[in-house]
Amino acid sequence: MSTSVGTALITDSGGNPGERAAAKALAQLPGERVDFCQVFCPVEYEFDRILAGIRDVVGPDAKLIGCSANGTFTNDAVEYGVAVGLVTSDTLSFYTGLGTGLRENVSRAVREAVGDLPERVGDHPYAAAITLHDGLSGVGEKLALSCQQKLGPEVSIAGGSAADNHRLESTYVFCDGEVVEDGVVVALIGAQQRPVVAVAHGHEPLSAPVEVTRASGPTVYELDGEPAFDVWKDAVRDTVAEEFGVAIDDLDADSTLLQEILCEFEFGINQGDQYKMRWPWIEDEEGAMQFAVDVPEGTVLRVMHGRPEAQIESAGETIRRALADAGDVRMAGAFVYDCACRGIVLGEEFERAVEEMASELSLPFVGFETYGEICMGPGQFSGYHNTTTVVLLLPE
Repeated sequence: MSTSVGTALITDSGGNPGERAAAKALAQLPGERVDFCQVFCPVEYEFDRILAGIRDVVGPDAKLIGCSANGTFTNDAVEYGVAVGLVTSDTLSFYTGLGTGLRENVSRAVREAVGDLPERVGDHPYAAAITLHDGLSGVGEKLALSCQQKLGPEVSIAGGSAADNHRLESTYVFCDGEVVEDGVVVALIGAQQRPVVAVAHGHEPLSAPVEVTRASGPTVYELDGEPAFDVWKDAVRDTVAEEFGVAIDDLDADSTLLQEILCEFEFGINQGDQYKMRWPWIEDEEGAMQFAVDVPEGTVLRVMHGRPEAQIESAGETIRRALADAGDVRMAGAFVYDCACRGIVLGEEFERAVEEMASELSLPFVGFETYGEICMGPGQFSGYHNTTTVVLLLPE
């Protein structure tokens, strides 16, 4: 049997969408056994009911993780609904752990989650991990580093931040039968062949480097001694006028268009041959900008530009990088974590990005639009990212 992956996406609320999605995904597997399930669910749904419906289909022994989501997608559908990915395998093993109190103490929450996992993954020579966490915690970078520290540098990690359809109120993670706010779930995968992770984004530098000269946690007040928002507007003003036909100074702080522009013109941290993206939004009228993670004073940033076509191209590039890394090893399917910011920039064109991935991969995959992505792997620009596509390929 080796490894098989089934995926499904149910968009209407009739019956139990979780049960229906799981049944549709199960029909794509060679038998009735399910070893692992990952589910992405709209925040409006009753999570306990959705998970109970899935459990009725996959049975009591399957390991299950998931989270609340923005948009969801599979290799053949892009919709807002319950997305499920099922795995059955003779070559992979799965273990799950849950940590709570993430915002108060990242290290303790990760230690709690990892404490439920085995120190060794049986006789498997390779290991990877999926981590999903509270998308409003603001601790993504700390979480990524803590997971790598506790799992070990040889374990590749992929995952994302739970979302709530842009409400920015509450996000949730699922682990087997539990639903938790302010938590982190980790799934450890043992493998006979190496699972592959990859990440890419579609942004290019627009401005000269600027230094964070006054900041507190995720709030950046000044860049090069000037109000952060003013520096950002100076960098994007001409390009925004050309592309959007508007004056950036005329947009209200809470306007939908400004939020879209902020997603297209983010900040990047130079990692050598790559940039790690950081998504900002306006904090107050004094010109401070809020980020999804801490941005320490002394950090050097550049304003970046991610044109829509480049965002679509980068989705395919993520898959190409993963397949190149996989080499001759046959893959069975994938999990994908794609940023909600890219969904805002692309709008209805987001479907083209998913189609780009599907045309490159030709394998089943399931994913969701996150509030941030995690990719930690050998040869990758590692850590916590914004406005990227992250993929985890599962070997046969």
